[in-house]
Amino acid sequence: MIKEKLRSQIDDKYKWDLTTIYENDEKWNECFLEAENELKKVNSYKDRFLCSANDFLQFLSFDNMLERKILKLYYYANLNHDGDTTNNKYTKMYNKARDLYSNYSELTSFVVPEILKLDYETFEKFYKDEPKLLDYKFEIENIYRYKTHTLDKEKEELLSSFSNVFSNPEDTFGALSDSDMSFGTIKDEEDNEAEFNESNYSTFISSYDRRVRKDAFELLLGTYAKYKNTIANCFSGNVEVNVTMARIKKYKSALEASLFSDNVSKDVYNNLILTVNDNLPIMYKYYDVKKKVLGLEEFHLYDVYVPLIKESNKKYTFEEAKDLVISALSVLGNDYIEILKRAFDERWIDVYHNKGKKSGAYSSGFYDTNPFILLNYEGKLDDVSSLAHELGHSMHTYFSCKNNPFHYSSYEIFVAEVASTVNELLLSYYLLEHSNNKNEKLNVINHMLELFKGTIFRQTMFAEFEKNMYEKREEKEVLTATFISDNYFELVKKYFGPNVVVDDLIMYEWERIPHFYSSFYVYKYATSLSASCYIVDGILNNKKGALDNYLKFLKTGGSMYPIDELKIAGVDMNDKKVIQNAINMFDNLIDEFEKLYNS
Repeated sequence: MIKEKLRSQIDDKYKWDLTTIYENDEKWNECFLEAENELKKVNSYKDRFLCSANDFLQFLSFDNMLERKILKLYYYANLNHDGDTTNNKYTKMYNKARDLYSNYSELTSFVVPEILKLDYETFEKFYKDEPKLLDYKFEIENIYRYKTHTLDKEKEELLSSFSNVFSNPEDTFGALSDSDMSFGTIKDEEDNEAEFNESNYSTFISSYDRRVRKDAFELLLGTYAKYKNTIANCFSGNVEVNVTMARIKKYKSALEASLFSDNVSKDVYNNLILTVNDNLPIMYKYYDVKKKVLGLEEFHLYDVYVPLIKESNKKYTFEEAKDLVISALSVLGNDYIEILKRAFDERWIDVYHNKGKKSGAYSSGFYDTNPFILLNYEGKLDDVSSLAHELGHSMHTYFSCKNNPFHYSSYEIFVAEVASTVNELLLSYYLLEHSNNKNEKLNVINHMLELFKGTIFRQTMFAEFEKNMYEKREEKEVLTATFISDNYFELVKKYFGPNVVVDDLIMYEWERIPHFYSSFYVYKYATSLSASCYIVDGILNNKKGALDNYLKFLKTGGSMYPIDELKIAGVDMNDKKVIQNAINMFDNLIDEFEKLYNS
């Protein structure tokens, strides 16, 4: 049995260098005390920060300074903690930093309500009195968009006091699915009894042994079926909260309320659903290819997740992955690559797994740090792709921070996955162009096809389901378990088409999707990948201005609304052609796979 390495056993060159944030823990402790003392000064601004243009500027400068100090403390503690969650010292530091930020948020909660009490003309006068305030104009205008949807102070405080009550449906679902539900055991490919749960479901459902994946499908969804009424209460309770809050806040619908923060029109959401619906035959074509390649007489829903081709055993050292990613992304220009290389040379990346290290992969960092990447690198093609993906996030963060003041340095979730999937796609196309190995190429295409299927089609199906359920509730329909399940079942049949056997148990799949408790969120995965495809298509085909416009987009940070940022990259999410372009790319990859597979 191979033992997990301790963090101390990992070579320093494969661990991130957090001394660029604080030289040591003692310095962190010293700065933590300073931030605590600065935090005490917040209340002194409460009644005077809007007395004059100068007072307002002073407060904004102080607020930025304080938030930066606290975020710097947070990132150092959080990154150290994620490197080894068994280290109690960093767990304590992480909790202290998190509490400090929570206190900061609570103490500064007076700011927006006080701003909204004033007429916007007051701020136009402020801009004339103190031109430096013009740097904050977009931020203030964005706050003012909420004026119509903001209640008086007492009502807002009352609603705020119910925040824990409003989150009860999600909390109850989490407790049930994470703790109380038991799925029993399953027999693996070798007929050994294995514990079965949500975490290892993906392993069993993608098994090449059809008996195993069928058992996994039936065991998982059969278990959820037993809880359909309880989970329906959680789901409908969450819908009720959002529908009621939208009405109280004077939005036309829960969908409009959700899209408001990004200033996204309903057309973007609806166009995604309509365009995908118009192209469902391409999805059916993919399943026909899968059925043929797998040699199945009937193609069931439990056959969907089996890879078209067995994963290559080829392993890539981290150094090989680095060279591959740099070569693949070289189309983005010398300036981009020079900064990218710093991620490796300056140890922004924590590469290998160690005992206690947080699982998965992410990119993190903010204005006063360089970006940092957590990996658990094992040398598979997926790991090389993860490296490219996270570097995309990091480069977006780097350019956003270097080209904006602090208050505009963070980009919105709506565009957060664009840069990462641009890198992922560029790597895939590079591998296809430069590999001479048929199996490796088929693996790359299979990976891309799964990305499109899971991100554009599946997430759009979820988005359509959410839209349907909210509209029905707004029309006073009662969302019972039977009503929800029947609607979901019909939607699945539409998305999978006539040649897939839609097994009855799929009607309960909606129960296991945690994203439904973050209302109208999933569509962003589909729009982000579509935007990335449009950008990559332009860059690889040398479309005039495509590369320069993309690099300009990376530098926008949060200085404008995300839809407008994408327009700088040449992407208009109001235009169906962006979604259509991504689906065309998917269609071409299906043809490429078939041609290569049959060669």
